[in-house]
Amino acid sequence: MRGFIAALGAVVFIAVVPAAQADVQPYATNDAGGFHDVLPPGANGMANGVELAAFLTTGARPAHNDDQIAMYRDLMYATPGLKAEDLGRYYKDSTFGVQPADIASSITPRADVTILRDNSFGIPHIYGTTRGGTMFGAGYAAAQDRLFFIDVLRHLGRAQLSSFIGGAAANRAMDAEQWSLAPYTEADFQRQFDLGDDLYGDRGRQLQDDALNYVAGINQYIGEARLDPTKMPGEYAALGRPQGPDDWKVTDLFSTASLVGGIFGKGGGRELAESQLLDAFKDRFGAKKGRTLWEQFAAFDDRDAPTTVQGKRFPYQTKPKKKAKGAEEPPDPGSFKALEVAHSQAGTPAGGGGGLLPGGNLPLPGAPPVPVPVPPLPGLPLPELGALPKSMSNALLVSGANSASGHPLAVFGPQVAYFAPQILMEEDLHGPGIDAKGVAFPGVNLYVQLGHGRDYAWSATSAGQDIIDTFAVPLCDATHYRFRGQCRAIEVLERKNTWTPNLADSTPPGSETLHAERTRLGLVAGRGTYKGKPMLYTVLRSTYQHEVDSAVGFSQFNDPDAIRSPQDFQRAASNIGYTFNWFYADSEHIAYFNSGNNPVRAKGTTGQLPMASTKEWRDFNPDLNTARYTPPAQHPQVVDQPVLTSWNNRQAPGYAGADSNLFSSVYRSQMLDRQLALRLKGGHKLTLPEMVDAMEQAGTTDLRGMTSLPLALRVLGAPKDPALAAAVTKLKAWSASGTHRIDRDRNGAYDDAGAVRIMDAWWPRLIDAMFTPVMGRHLLDQLKATYQIDNEPNNHGDHLGSAYQEGFYGYVLKDLKRVLHRPVKQKYAVAFCGRGKLAACRKALQSSLKSALAEKATDTYPADAVCQAGDQPCLDDVRFRPLGGVTQPLIPWINRPTYQQAVEVQGRSPR
Repeated sequence: MRGFIAALGAVVFIAVVPAAQADVQPYATNDAGGFHDVLPPGANGMANGVELAAFLTTGARPAHNDDQIAMYRDLMYATPGLKAEDLGRYYKDSTFGVQPADIASSITPRADVTILRDNSFGIPHIYGTTRGGTMFGAGYAAAQDRLFFIDVLRHLGRAQLSSFIGGAAANRAMDAEQWSLAPYTEADFQRQFDLGDDLYGDRGRQLQDDALNYVAGINQYIGEARLDPTKMPGEYAALGRPQGPDDWKVTDLFSTASLVGGIFGKGGGRELAESQLLDAFKDRFGAKKGRTLWEQFAAFDDRDAPTTVQGKRFPYQTKPKKKAKGAEEPPDPGSFKALEVAHSQAGTPAGGGGGLLPGGNLPLPGAPPVPVPVPPLPGLPLPELGALPKSMSNALLVSGANSASGHPLAVFGPQVAYFAPQILMEEDLHGPGIDAKGVAFPGVNLYVQLGHGRDYAWSATSAGQDIIDTFAVPLCDATHYRFRGQCRAIEVLERKNTWTPNLADSTPPGSETLHAERTRLGLVAGRGTYKGKPMLYTVLRSTYQHEVDSAVGFSQFNDPDAIRSPQDFQRAASNIGYTFNWFYADSEHIAYFNSGNNPVRAKGTTGQLPMASTKEWRDFNPDLNTARYTPPAQHPQVVDQPVLTSWNNRQAPGYAGADSNLFSSVYRSQMLDRQLALRLKGGHKLTLPEMVDAMEQAGTTDLRGMTSLPLALRVLGAPKDPALAAAVTKLKAWSASGTHRIDRDRNGAYDDAGAVRIMDAWWPRLIDAMFTPVMGRHLLDQLKATYQIDNEPNNHGDHLGSAYQEGFYGYVLKDLKRVLHRPVKQKYAVAFCGRGKLAACRKALQSSLKSALAEKATDTYPADAVCQAGDQPCLDDVRFRPLGGVTQPLIPWINRPTYQQAVEVQGRSPR
């Protein structure tokens, strides 16, 4: 708390005592060179009322709204065979600063910061003479580029999206999901901020000061926009809010962080679903064999699963030799009832207000807002966040020993779906203790979260190891539970949303109350019984109440004095509580580190099923929601392994897969492994364009076709049926050509459209034919309810780009290998396809393929919100989900990071 007062005083001092105007560093100052990146559609996410009306009526776009979309899209047509001289056609130069001839604008929103914009792409380059000035500039630039977007995010982080933009079903569903995952009061958010210095000392005080200056920068822009209509996003008038947003508060950072961290930086929490799956396996196969099969199909420790770290074990959640009493207390079958989150009713809209933090040059308190004139807005799209990838991002790196130049190579980035404007924003930050360029989530972009420093680059993929556990907590009565021997009242958290129609959402007026319950041992998921005794089942996440704490690590990533080696980077990454795989490259080294607040569990437990409430995490403090976490040395990590790949796959041998992942014998990272192996064959040394080739070729590959199809074709043999024989011929040709889903000649049809259609229609039938006879329909249905059978490019109509993250891919491969007598490290306890007999399995596969061939294309590819039935490429296409009034066209499917860096650092930069 003392840090909060001191930090507030520092911001006030900076606001009223002018500093010297920030010096702008020349282009490439302290930049070692070799950095390239791309982020579609474009850096500018703002359209004022006039610009928005122009787009909706004529299609005219604001500057830098879509100038990276073609770069990103057209790379697929330039690979394989990308030339070094063409790299700049598909990636921007990401060197620090702006060349003099490329400066488009220069502003000084406060005396200690200058923001340049480049003419090429409109990226903000921020230079502060004080650290506070740099933070102020980051907030100001976020408001310039994403004001309406960050307003959406802060409302959704509070589960108030429907109150803000309308009561459409999708908005209400997202509110309900957020409230179930991260229900917070304003006091909770403020407490997290106030505890910063108490938990992290000087570093925490610095974060508090950074946050206050950042918020002041946002409010500076808001104040200007109220007086200057050209600075106000046009969407506000469409929502009936012509005065624009309420002023920003420091708690808004925490609401946004709770949203981002809750989506991308967690793993586990599905213990109740796993207990139901275990029951189904035991019902079918008996207690012992059913338990074994459940563990194998859950893939907690599948020795055939590909890993990022090679040759070294990092044990986590390993199966204990002796299970502790209370290690597993799942609900009695049929007894569990989930907590109902949403209660809708008719209602009257309610108003709201905001607060104000000190800033530079803000309008005087009480100054009337200036209305923003907006022409009529025909066809304004409804802002929608929609679905996000379950996990994100890929990375491929090779050491200098495998590089033609002797410098390590890296092509990596986050896979966060596609939005208009993008859910990431670009920034170039410079000031005391900060030298970095790259991207961050707007609204929490105090530091570059993914990008490069002076002579190093970094990126991340979602790791998703298990940091969420479920506990069986005894009930004293309907409203009290027993914790540490005392009966305590269940804390009820409610959020009431109200809405009225607006130009973007015509949903009739209404309201909805969101309900959550909280205990000292986590959030209530529902109620049930264990051995007949009434229980609450609670879910405890190690990062709950600590979503912003990871800023400690991000701040260090941006500090050139903190990062001088791969070991420094790993130490910084260990301060991040989110579950991520972090990758690093400089001119001499590559490195990897897995971050996350991994709780140390009670002896004899794994956390893979609900546990007794007495089996708390070690040193658990319910007041602070902290515990003992596994030390950095026990997290998967490596320096200078010859090749590093990750596509959200298993981190290392011995490191358990969470119930929210399916780390089986097939994973999409193998598409990267295959492409790199082909290029490294015979001792070949790679170039950066060849690394890009490998990434992009993997990005158009059908994982099922690459891994399972060759085995399925071997089982099928040479069918006598002419239709089956013709299908096999098509599938073999597709397999030989790399099983790509691509339209290279851009004629509107995939190059191997027939084979792709057969594969798509066959896959669900193949699974049923292989597993139903032995599993039975009930168990197979339960398995499908727990894990999806296929993560196809369409993503159930969401068009996310990201694909093949989770599916029955490993189940099919491992069982077909058994039929064909191919070796595996860990075979299933039961043979499934044809009960292990080739002839019977062949008959089942041929029958399922014949059924697939009879399916109409319009049934294989049903219409969705943007595509007509039967339009195969369109159903795969990537869609930029609108979060404002300016939309983007579909682009062809590519399974690739949304933001991507291509890096070959050229040397060391001075400190």
